[in-house]
Amino acid sequence: AFALSVVSEDAEDETGLPVLQKSEKGGTLSKIGRELKEIVFVIQSQSNSFHSKRAEDLKRDILKQAVDLGKELPTVLLIHQINRHEGAWTILPLMRDFSVTYGRNSSWIFFCEEDTRIQVVKLLETLRRFDKSKEWFLGKALYDEESTIIHHYAFAENPTVFKFPDFAAGWALSIPLVNKLAMKLKSEPLKSDFTIDLKHEIALYIWQKGEGPHLTPVPEFCTDDVDSYKVDHCATTFSNFLPLCGEPVNKEDVFVAVKTCRKFHGDRIPVVKQTWEREAALIEYYSDYADISIPTIDLGVPNTDRGHCGKTFAILERFLNHTSPRTPWLVVVDDDTLISIFRLRKLLSCYDPNEPVFLGERYGYGLGTGGYSYITGGGGMVFSRTAVQKLLASKCRCYSMDAPDDMVLGMCFSGLGIPVTHSPLFHQARPMDYPKDYLSHQIPVSFHKHWNIDPVKVYFTWLAPNTEESYNGKKVGYNREDL
Repeated sequence: AFALSVVSEDAEDETGLPVLQKSEKGGTLSKIGRELKEIVFVIQSQSNSFHSKRAEDLKRDILKQAVDLGKELPTVLLIHQINRHEGAWTILPLMRDFSVTYGRNSSWIFFCEEDTRIQVVKLLETLRRFDKSKEWFLGKALYDEESTIIHHYAFAENPTVFKFPDFAAGWALSIPLVNKLAMKLKSEPLKSDFTIDLKHEIALYIWQKGEGPHLTPVPEFCTDDVDSYKVDHCATTFSNFLPLCGEPVNKEDVFVAVKTCRKFHGDRIPVVKQTWEREAALIEYYSDYADISIPTIDLGVPNTDRGHCGKTFAILERFLNHTSPRTPWLVVVDDDTLISIFRLRKLLSCYDPNEPVFLGERYGYGLGTGGYSYITGGGGMVFSRTAVQKLLASKCRCYSMDAPDDMVLGMCFSGLGIPVTHSPLFHQARPMDYPKDYLSHQIPVSFHKHWNIDPVKVYFTWLAPNTEESYNGKKVGYNREDL
């Protein structure tokens, strides 16, 4: 089912490093080598060139550490290379393959993100504390302080009781639990519905309404930065920074399209103008009514109560036909999206606009039975011009004017074989809808919705350019604990 990274005794491995013929450091290393061989590392990778390179670098680092410990190298898999499943990134559909391929000779499946850093020896020491013949679900525990829409208001009476893993710290399933999940999936196929917050949904599935294992918190699974004084005990760390791959892209390289309608001109647009509009060199507001005081542009598409597919495709056509072909990036946001264009320009320095890039917060629909992934609109949808060109050349269009634009775009790109690219820095909801510990290792790019918050305060607390300093231990502006 998978392309294995297991190396024969006399070969060089794919890192180009020689495989040790004998352990030169005694029986302890031989034992470690055997234990290491029993771990399957699964990197939650993506096929976009920037992300796949980071995942390959992590794979190489894991194998390099393994070489120093003996000849028995672990298997290291990259999720995006498991092509049989459109929904491979949702992980549960892979359990049957994991069980068939590794169910006899392995002890653990260890999952991590491309920016997770692993101290292999400490990881082995940590896993050794748990009886590998039992069902274990291990990770760094997150929990909701109050019930939230992104988790369908689960555990409303006391949301703190349910724990789910922070993927950035890495998380592990023992093989007996993998085998059990595989059996369950055989008899009960995954429902064909939405994947919104994968870490929460996986924990719910494993928990099985209280009949399955709860997440066991593991203090050695950390999200502290590798340079932090706190990491001495950590088996994993996390590079908690905003990626920057050279100079930020120019302001003029990012065209921002704001979707609005007449009834929100008076309350939502002033928030945009008080907060992030000043960061955008190229910005247009698209509405069902031309208001010169903003100004808005009437695209000739009537407003709909939901979906807005017609409006979004009209924006894509306008971007392609009425903006400079030298502008490589389009960002489409709602009028109640709070976004840092300043940080987005840094992030986009890591992506090649000559690739068809469709970037934002990834959701899924029906991925247990085919389905497709899409970028959820509220957090902002980022397109390379190349992606827009390929999309519009394909003739894939809305099946109705009020169809959900983000889902239709996901279907279209899926049909074109263009994967969406996920960044956890885009957020479909408000800061208080996420665990504080989850946001603590992020430099976010966006949040969405003005409901029950002061959106101007949220912007200046979480997203304004000068809050960069707060990541160096200085308090700037408002206190995040209040939000």
